[in-house]
Amino acid sequence: MSKQDVYTHLADHGIKPSMQRVAIMDFLLRNRIHPTVDVIYSSLSAQYPTLSRMTVYNTLRLLVEQGAVQMLTIDDKQAHYDADITLHAHFRCNCCGAIYDVPAQLLSPVVSPHFEVHETQIYYRGLCTKCKQN
Repeated sequence: MSKQDVYTHLADHGIKPSMQRVAIMDFLLRNRIHPTVDVIYSSLSAQYPTLSRMTVYNTLRLLVEQGAVQMLTIDDKQAHYDADITLHAHFRCNCCGAIYDVPAQLLSPVVSPHFEVHETQIYYRGLCTKCKQN
């Protein structure tokens, strides 16, 4: 994904691009690892010395509010972030803590004609293949 794609992604969600916002969104789009604030900060702080944890936190809050990123609460201790905003579920390994995307072909955002769904979060927990083999 090019920097122009990142600018377009931000603009499509009504977000004015700044150096920090572009860097954080670019990181999320390139690293589909469901990172935490600390992981993003640690990954970008050497390249962007003026970046603070608070800036990362505030930028992520804005990205979530504008629908450019989703916040995952699958981990009881800290939030994780996902740039994939398409309908899908998540699996978290109880052993290593890794989070994986799970295709959700059978999921539907339509629950009932009585409700207007704005967000769907489906979480699975268990053991990933690697941990299951150990």
